[in-house]
Amino acid sequence: MKTDLFNIKYAFQLLFNFFNRSNKALIIISNGYGSCSSCHSLSLSLTLTLTNQSKSLNTEPHSRKCFQLGLFLSFFPKTPLNPSKSHKPLKLQLPICNLYVKNSMEMPATASATNFGFKNLMETFTVEIQKAENRPLNVPLIAPFTIASSRLDNVENVAIRIELKNGCVGWGEAPILPFVTSEDQPNAMAKAKEACEMLKSCSSITLGTILGEIGDVLPGNQFAFCFGIRILPEWFKKRKENGENKKCMVRAGVEMALIDAVAKSIGIPLWRLFGGASNTITTDITIPIVSPAEAAALASKYRKHGFKTLKLKVGKNLKADIEVLQAIRAAHPDCSFILDANEGYTPEEAIEVLEKLHAMGVTPVLFEQPVHRDNWEGLGRVSHFAKSKYEVSVAADESCRCLADIKKIVQGELADVVNIKLAKVGVLGALEIIELAKASGLNLMIGSMVETRLAMGFAGHLATGLGCFQFVDLDTPLLLSEYPVLEGYEVLGAVYKFTNARGHGGFLHWENIACGH
Repeated sequence: MKTDLFNIKYAFQLLFNFFNRSNKALIIISNGYGSCSSCHSLSLSLTLTLTNQSKSLNTEPHSRKCFQLGLFLSFFPKTPLNPSKSHKPLKLQLPICNLYVKNSMEMPATASATNFGFKNLMETFTVEIQKAENRPLNVPLIAPFTIASSRLDNVENVAIRIELKNGCVGWGEAPILPFVTSEDQPNAMAKAKEACEMLKSCSSITLGTILGEIGDVLPGNQFAFCFGIRILPEWFKKRKENGENKKCMVRAGVEMALIDAVAKSIGIPLWRLFGGASNTITTDITIPIVSPAEAAALASKYRKHGFKTLKLKVGKNLKADIEVLQAIRAAHPDCSFILDANEGYTPEEAIEVLEKLHAMGVTPVLFEQPVHRDNWEGLGRVSHFAKSKYEVSVAADESCRCLADIKKIVQGELADVVNIKLAKVGVLGALEIIELAKASGLNLMIGSMVETRLAMGFAGHLATGLGCFQFVDLDTPLLLSEYPVLEGYEVLGAVYKFTNARGHGGFLHWENIACGH
């Protein structure tokens, strides 16, 4: 603590010396909150308002510049600050202890939305685990959820709870869909327990390092680099697994819980940690494979609740799919369609569906995973046909399982959109894929498995914070008949609003969740 206080005192001396040498005046210092990564007992942040010395406190807002002091103090040149122009920070940067506070005001226009907060947090925040536990998270659905490849009657996921020594608790969720994840709940529970035991045995290490150790216990699709820098140990680099990727949704759940706990430690919501682009998001809602009458009833219901985009599960029977589409169009004539075939069509069938829809005067805004995940040639053929003839974008979902898949999609121009699901690749893997997809000109969709508000809240925070998703499919909590997750984001029809509650804001009454064995 003494060392930290000394560093802060020294930084303030440099700060005021800088102002004395520059044509700037320090007007306001206001308290905020942060967390010392070494002892977690010191909380401090500052909001500084700077203006030319000739200005007064009553100057107009455009004549002064506000920013929050965070991991580093970044000083600007002596020229007057104009919000309409971008300003590059000087190279001079002064470290202050290991504090971190997310910028809540303006950042330089040249800064990346993600390269300040989460990256620095992984490099500097020291994690000390007090408890790590997992339990089954079983929730009934309102109705069976049927897609082209399977049917789900109940949610049987795994909840993760991680408590740090500073008292902050993080929550995560691993979805279990055996036909997708190749895991059942008992198997996932065993893997989660192994990861929790590892976490409890860890000494004080940085967030990036401990995320690396999670990846070693739960390999999944491995990512060793995030935001263009190596943040994980050497042994965590992507490796071959006998030619196959070991899917492990548990890894995503553990990462969520750990990052949630750390965000609570530094006192900010996840949407701010991931960039703060927005705090609201609008989702579509899914109609599973049902009869035309049931589909029409659901479409009418969702129309009344304000949903403008319906995601229709197709791919099991082409003739039945067309009949359902006609029924939905009659019940909700002004809705937008997303078709999701879940690998159910052949390339020829997928093209035929588009042709028949066009004859009906219906053009979907997106056609998701029309063919089998490994049918790369078929995916490219459907994508080129849909785009060139009808201006319909094709999304890769099941074909988007790792960074290598994204590179293949980009190189072959096989799809226009990739569906990011945290459960497929984990949080770090998702961030890496997002960076590559953006750089390659692909559009982004944020999707989900069948999850509660724990996993959905985390994904929503990430999507709102980054602000780079053209398609949002985070609806599955709306399909549940019970709601075990307390608090978290607000639901206003199709709009989710994320508050300033720390982390993702959701939690479970742990004592009410049955212990698993």
